[in-house]
Amino acid sequence: MATKLMTPGVYIEEKNAFPSSAGAVETAVPVFIGYTAKATRNGKSLSHVPTKVNSFAEYVELFGGGFLTKYVVADAAATDKDSFTLNGKEVTVKAKSNNEFLLYRALRFFYANGGSSCYILSVGTYWDKPAGFDIAFDDFLGSDTKPNPFKILEKEFEPTLIVIPDIISKGASCYPVYQQVLMHCAKTQSRFGIFDIANEPTKTTTETVTEFREQIGMNSLNYGAAYFPWVKTSIVTASEVTFENIDDSINLETLLPEPNAQEVAKKFKALKPESIDAEARKSYHQSLSACSSTYVNLLGEIRNSLNLLPPSAGMAGIYTLVDTSRGVFKAPANVSMNAVNAPSINISHDEQESLNVDLMGGKSINVIRPFPGIGTLVWGARTLDGNSQDWRYINVRRTLIMIEQSLKLAARTYVFEPNDGGTWSTISATINNFLFNQWKSGALAGSSPEQAYSVAVGLGSTMTPNDILDGVMRIEVKLAIVRPAEFIVLTFQQKQQEA
Repeated sequence: MATKLMTPGVYIEEKNAFPSSAGAVETAVPVFIGYTAKATRNGKSLSHVPTKVNSFAEYVELFGGGFLTKYVVADAAATDKDSFTLNGKEVTVKAKSNNEFLLYRALRFFYANGGSSCYILSVGTYWDKPAGFDIAFDDFLGSDTKPNPFKILEKEFEPTLIVIPDIISKGASCYPVYQQVLMHCAKTQSRFGIFDIANEPTKTTTETVTEFREQIGMNSLNYGAAYFPWVKTSIVTASEVTFENIDDSINLETLLPEPNAQEVAKKFKALKPESIDAEARKSYHQSLSACSSTYVNLLGEIRNSLNLLPPSAGMAGIYTLVDTSRGVFKAPANVSMNAVNAPSINISHDEQESLNVDLMGGKSINVIRPFPGIGTLVWGARTLDGNSQDWRYINVRRTLIMIEQSLKLAARTYVFEPNDGGTWSTISATINNFLFNQWKSGALAGSSPEQAYSVAVGLGSTMTPNDILDGVMRIEVKLAIVRPAEFIVLTFQQKQQEA
């Protein structure tokens, strides 16, 4: 009792009747790292500043729109799967190599699949670079002149997922960046990486996946999951694609076979630059669309290319959706992807075997597959540490991250408290109360709390006298986390007729 009883009177003393409580931390707050159109708020730069946004509209307000990707028309190779006929030749449309910035479209994909609050970490802007620029690895890894995004994120507590959609535009050479993501997640012990696999049309699925497995390394694999293949989305609408997406090096006057279209293109080309405003460009696009089916087909192919997206951002939205509706303990699988027409590659049941189970390195790849009459489903729930009994499943890894970080925050209250029986009893009650609520919600397996978890703390139990002298309090928590039914086996046997 701190009050001195020296003056006659009535004194009130209040005591806490209940132990301190622990609250569950957020589990699905992704941070998107990449390039943006701008990065300002109220005139102040947001470059390399992790910024929380709660909607796509807020993202556009702070970071602007997407990059105007330019496309060229090239002769199709024998391995090109998306070729089409133009003027009697097999051709394909390809984005210019310095034009592939995916973050804006990835954010739209994220929100289409249930995304909510997220963080944006802009590592560069393209608003003043209309011709584009080459993606640089030091923007994502840091250098003597550029800050390291992962060092910046070490100071942020809330983000729990890391997504880097832009980097996959570099193809398989981007995988060392994924290694840094895994190391960062293992260091913070509070994050999980969602990875894409490069879209390599000239390579087979086996070659593409083998390249990923060989270059991702072996460190901290349980802190990340990979998804394959890319998906054909409906994020970009037809009204968003115009002649401005066709590179200036292409002369529509000679490319389009229709005489009326050639005349329209010729007249537009003759206009003075100062007279080409937004209304003139709109009128030009509408005129070409009306008189040239070739032009319409060409823009359709460009739209298909823009809508071919890596799945990581959509998966971040699904993680958020599943965590909100069911809980982090539910595997983010057997869930349909919104705004997806089909995967870019149709992987069969037999083809998935070597992707889901990797006997050599355990680097499981989660497949996105189409199912007739159902839609496109996420058909995999494994981390990259697929051979580990402890960390094989995404929901197990992420559930433990949630429990660890929640109890870490709760235990911070007792730092510098007396390391004695009173504190041990209080902190044990706090942890038991939190885990009991997790068991009731379905995160822990067992028909009773005793089967689901146990908490031990105290001298002779988890600590030695030297621990007490050194100021160390050791708490041991054992958990039975629910695991998904990945393989359901139905056994049938005939029996003899009895009547």
